[in-house]
Order: sequence, then C-alpha cells, then structure tokens
Amino acid sequence: MLERRRTRQVTVGSVAVGGDAPVTVQSMTTTKTADVEGTLAQIYALAANGADIVRCTCNDEAAAEGLAQIVPRSPVPVVADIHFRHELALAAMEAGVHALRLNPGNIRKPAHIKLVAREAKARGLPIRIGVNAGSLDPEMARRHGGATPEALVASAMHELGLFREVGFEDVKISVKASDVRLMIDAYRLLAETTDHPLHLGVTEAGPLPQGLIKSVAGIGTLLAEGIGDTIRFSLTADPVEEAKAGRTLLEVLGLRERKGLDLVACPSCGRAEVDVIRVAAEAQAALEARNIPLQVAVMGCVVNGPGEAREADLGIAAGRGKGHLFVRGRVVRVVPEGEMVTALVEEAERVLAEGADARIAAADADAEAIAAATRDELLQIQGNDANRAAERISRIRRIAQP
Repeated sequence: MLERRRTRQVTVGSVAVGGDAPVTVQSMTTTKTADVEGTLAQIYALAANGADIVRCTCNDEAAAEGLAQIVPRSPVPVVADIHFRHELALAAMEAGVHALRLNPGNIRKPAHIKLVAREAKARGLPIRIGVNAGSLDPEMARRHGGATPEALVASAMHELGLFREVGFEDVKISVKASDVRLMIDAYRLLAETTDHPLHLGVTEAGPLPQGLIKSVAGIGTLLAEGIGDTIRFSLTADPVEEAKAGRTLLEVLGLRERKGLDLVACPSCGRAEVDVIRVAAEAQAALEARNIPLQVAVMGCVVNGPGEAREADLGIAAGRGKGHLFVRGRVVRVVPEGEMVTALVEEAERVLAEGADARIAAADADAEAIAAATRDELLQIQGNDANRAAERISRIRRIAQP
C-alpha cells in the first residue's frame, strides 16, 4: 500500500474525504441540470461505474430547481458547481446539495464569499475551493508572474483565509491546470502549505487517448507520492469513462479494492500461437459484461505465458491449436483453440463461486502433462535461445579478454 499524506477529513453526504478514508472517485454530469430525468440517468450510470461523488452544474435558477428534485433521488452525494453568481450557491444549498464547488477566480467579492461560507457552516456542508489555471484572478496572476504554482496556491489560500474569517474550515482544495507539469508542481506546493484534503485533476485534459494519458500522468504521479484524497478525470468523453478511469487507477495503485476486471495480456510477438489482440478483446468484452472482479491473463504462447502471468487469478495461453487454462499459474484444463474465450469465462465464474484453491484441486489430471509436452514441442521448433544470447555472450567474452 502507498503511504498517504495525512489530511483533515470532510464529509460529502455519506462519503468521507481525507483523513484515513479511501481515495474517492468523482465525475461531473454533462446534461442540463434542469433535465431532471436525464441528469439522474447519468448519475446512476456514473455510480454504477465507480463514481463515489457526482458534481452537477448550477448555472441558473432552473438548474437549482432541478437539483431540488435530483438530490433526494441520487444514489451518491451531489455537489453543486458554482460560477460567478453567489446567489446560485445559496439556491443550491436550499435545494439540498451535499457540497459546493466555488471557483475563486470568478466569485471575487469577499462579502459574497463569506456569505456563502456562513450558510454552508450553518448547514454543515463542505466547500471545495476549485482553483483553475485558466480562470485565475488576474490580480493574483499579475502578483505571481502568471499562472504559476505559487499563483494557484496563493489563490486557494486567499479564499481559505476568507472562509476562516467566518469560522468555516470544512474545506477541500484543488489547484488544477491543463499543463501536467504545472498541475503536479502546484499540488506538491499545496500539500506543503495546508493539511486540508486535496481534490486532484488535470483540467481540460481533452479527448481519449490524450486526455487519459495526461490525467494518469498527473494524478498518478501525485497519488504515488501519497498526495490526494479524491480525484476526477476531466475527459472530453462520456463522463462514464471518467468514472471508469478513476476507479481503475485507484485499483491498480492498490488504493481501492478491485471491483472490476483487470485484464493482463501480452503485447504479442512472433512466438504467439493466436491473434492475441483479438482474443484479449473478446475476453475483455465477455468478462466485463459479467462484471468479473478478477485479474485475468491472456497470453499468446505456452512457453512463457503461465509463468509470466502466475500472479493473475486465472488466464489462458495458446499453444499448437489449444488453449491452456491456468489458475494462479497452474494449468487446470486444455481446450480447443476455438473455445478459449468461452472456457476462460466459465472458469472465471467458477473461481468466483468456488475459490482458486478449489479450482486447482479440480484440475484435469492430464492438463499439466499436456501443457508440458506442448511447451517442449514449441521449444524444439523455436529453440531454447531464440535471440542467440548465449552465442553473443561467448563472443563478448572472447573480445573482452586481455
């Protein structure tokens, strides 16, 4: 487990953020909030795909009225996203939202900010101070030489200071930028400056695959350093992709328990006995449709496949027209190549129902022997030293001798 920076804890509805709580996943709806049924449908889809908290825009009176109908029916806490008009923050709280997000770059009057903070304090609601490099207060940018890490952090701390003037401390903070290096540096500085929980994100990351890569680079780097309490992937895509990506990142870093499929597959090479890309795609679709929360390996050959993927819960490797099905590195069945994906899915469901040890105990008696014979046959064809490493080493030794 990664050692996380210890922060204060706030509660968004029923979800704790910061302290010793698990890192949470957030996303934002793309519907008009006034469209109650459409927004709720998207919230349910996000929750089903890993979102712990969902944010909705509150940009006009109709949106605030929509929130009053959405919040009681939402399966996860709802955060109202507020820009420019502090009155809409007050209206969103009256609608029953579980938290607010305020951008200090576009609500600048201290009196308005303090009024919202006092009302949030009275209702016991947290606020996220959401600083964005692209909407930084011009005065703050001038003072710190542009959209720098120092300017982003100073903006957040100025807003926090206004909150503190009215005794409000139930705060989480973000300092997002579309430049990954700027984002990382800003969060590192913020982590040194305050112990409030941090919401991580690369803002306006863009469409897939670029947006995904940028987000993983920024968010993943900080999480690996122990920084971050809640995350959002800001993708130009269906927001469900944001929830899936966030959840997957936390799972692969060991920050959340695996609830979805983790498909491990070799990149394919000249040793592959099947079209690994096709088989992996078919296996992923079939296993995801059944919501199999296991690590599953698809390997192109039996020479190295089971050994390289022995840490997987189960997997399949191809060899001489057959699929060698293994559980935790032990071959348990050998099936015709055309039945590889079907057999893999069946075994995955059995592993879930019976456990890996039971499936290993129920292995076909001749499975290991067939697999060993196939490996030996392929080694004879391909050679034990396909890259001729031993020959190269021998020549190197002759050359290197004085």
